[in-house]
Order: sequence, then C-alpha cells, then structure tokens
Amino acid sequence: MSLSSPAGFFSTKLGDALGWARKFSIFQYPFVTACCGMEYMSTAASHYDVDRFGAGFPRFSPRQSDVLFVVGTINHKMAPVLKTVFDQMCEPKWVVAFGVCTCTGGFYDNYATVQGIDTIIPVDIYIPGCPPRPENVLDGLMKLQDKIQKGEQNRTLYDPRTKVGRPAQLQRDYSITQHIKNIESL
Repeated sequence: MSLSSPAGFFSTKLGDALGWARKFSIFQYPFVTACCGMEYMSTAASHYDVDRFGAGFPRFSPRQSDVLFVVGTINHKMAPVLKTVFDQMCEPKWVVAFGVCTCTGGFYDNYATVQGIDTIIPVDIYIPGCPPRPENVLDGLMKLQDKIQKGEQNRTLYDPRTKVGRPAQLQRDYSITQHIKNIESL
C-alpha cells in the first residue's frame, strides 16, 4: 500500500485554506461620499452586524485594506482621488460599488457626475439601490466572500462607447428627464 498523495493535493488544500482565511478577514476601505453612507454605517450596527462576516473592522489606509467600498456619488473632481486610492491598494484587491449613483451615476445625468465608477476603476460587486437596504449590502458582501474564497477577480471595466462591461440590469439609460416622467406618471 502506497502512502503517496495524489499530485497537487497539498497545493489544492493550501489554496482552499487561503481562500477560506481571506473570506473571513475582509479589511475594507470605506470611500464614503454621499447619503448612502448612512445605510453603510447601519450595516455595522448591532441589528445587522457585518462583523459576523469578518468585515467589521474598516481600515482607513488603502495599503492595509483589500476591499474598496465606494459608497455614494462620485464627481469628476473626486475621480482622480478614487483612482489613486485604488492604485495604492495591494493585490489581491476587490471593489464594491455601493448605491445606484456609484453603479451608474443614478439620476445625476450631468457634466459633473461620473456615470458609474466602472469607467474609472474595475468593479467586482454591484449593490444597486437608492440607498441600498442593509440586507442588500449583506447579500453583496456574501457574494464577494464567495468570489474571494474561489480566488476570482473577474472585474468589469465599462467602456461607454461600446456599452460593454456592465451587467445587463445596469445598462438601462436612466436620465433625469426619464426620472421626472416616471414620477409624474404615478
């Protein structure tokens, strides 16, 4: 009887162990700019308790964090700062777009607002909503944990000329005039 292990046994098990450890030790960098910040803060409160997912201790240095939570509206003046923060993070790193203004620009269809942060930096998880409920945030966090455990980093970077990169539900054009028409029709 041979005691030799199958090829790749230890490396596979080591990869699984590292994925599991990363999954429950998320060091997030909160980049909070607008009203979605209140919902973001409520996920850390005792009722939702994001700490039970291993993400309760935010880092306020990009070099010490591995998940960038972009929360709220990003304008073109703030975009270079966001790109710098993303560039300063060490690999492996993940990005979460929190709120409809972060995902697509929301109802701010004007010259000053970035129409989705995926035009600046690649995004791993989208959490749409205005503002997203804490339950949606926890769902997005669990999806991010699955990606982290599997070692996936299939990010999307949006190309506004070809409309390639965003999930289908976020590609719908939604301008301020359409928003006003929708409200008036209610």
